[in-house]
Amino acid sequence: MRTRPLGRTGIEVSEICLGTMTWGTQNTEAEGHAQMDLALERGVTFWDTAELYPVNPVRAETHGRTEEIVGSWLASRGGRDGLVLATKIAGAGSAVPGSGQITGARIREALDGSLRRMKTDYVDLYQLHWPNRGHYHFRRMWSYDPSTQTRGMAAEVEDILEEVGRQVEAGKIRAIGLSNETAWGTAEFLRVAEAAGLPRVAAIQNEYSLLYRTFDLDLAELAHHEEVGLLAYSPLAAGLLSGKYTGGALPDGSRGAINPQMGGRRTETALAASDAYVALACEHGLDPVTFAVAFCLTRPFMTAPIVGATSVAQLELSLAASEIALSEDLLLGVDQIRRTYPAPF
Repeated sequence: MRTRPLGRTGIEVSEICLGTMTWGTQNTEAEGHAQMDLALERGVTFWDTAELYPVNPVRAETHGRTEEIVGSWLASRGGRDGLVLATKIAGAGSAVPGSGQITGARIREALDGSLRRMKTDYVDLYQLHWPNRGHYHFRRMWSYDPSTQTRGMAAEVEDILEEVGRQVEAGKIRAIGLSNETAWGTAEFLRVAEAAGLPRVAAIQNEYSLLYRTFDLDLAELAHHEEVGLLAYSPLAAGLLSGKYTGGALPDGSRGAINPQMGGRRTETALAASDAYVALACEHGLDPVTFAVAFCLTRPFMTAPIVGATSVAQLELSLAASEIALSEDLLLGVDQIRRTYPAPF
């Protein structure tokens, strides 16, 4: 497994990151352990979780359960220093009443909870799951109106980064990252960090796939100039690009069966676009899952796509993406489909 730099931190991460958000609802603890075993065997040493997980659905009673599964694996297997472990503070996106927005004080509380659940004394990458001011992700772009935001967030950012700095000094955090962010929000974190000598953002975890490519524009420019790479969640568009929903199918036990709208992704246009990408993969002799993840690896701003699965067999298909190269002819086909379906959901 090749590695890539995590921003300017000096940390190297495997070019594929193991996602965990189904462990504790769709997956048992044993199944989560099996996925971690396979990932490590394949050289995937970069793992991502969150205090919010598991999802499908998000519930207060399962808050932190995924981190506990990571912790039980670490307790039984060891090898913590060979991993780059990322987690997130949920903030206003939490299912736990009273969590509120992300502040320095909330970071202290949330971080200690994550460390306790994961049975480790440090996190390599600590991420802010949602911006306090709101965002356009998860299909909110159709009603997004930043003019309603209160101007000026420097004090809030400085409070957060000052606490992160204290946790870095304490050895509990190695690097800071953002999630579900915008170009302006990321630039503001970078500006405040530079002005105050505080920890610098290393990565942005946003949605990205063949079906959702908003990062290709302003955020790609920021990523290039500032060396803040993308950690792409949902590279399979919640499974739409796997081929399992081809022709409108809705398999029992799938995410689509549990959540028919799939977070607003399952539209007629998205199904048509997915079918086109699946057909393109098959024309070139590739599994659609492997193809979708391999496409993410071609993007110049990519630090790592985050791959999740509900079975070891599914995970194998995603991990195989690191072993193939996409032809120019195939990438031309991607461009043609994208022009037909520029914004499927």
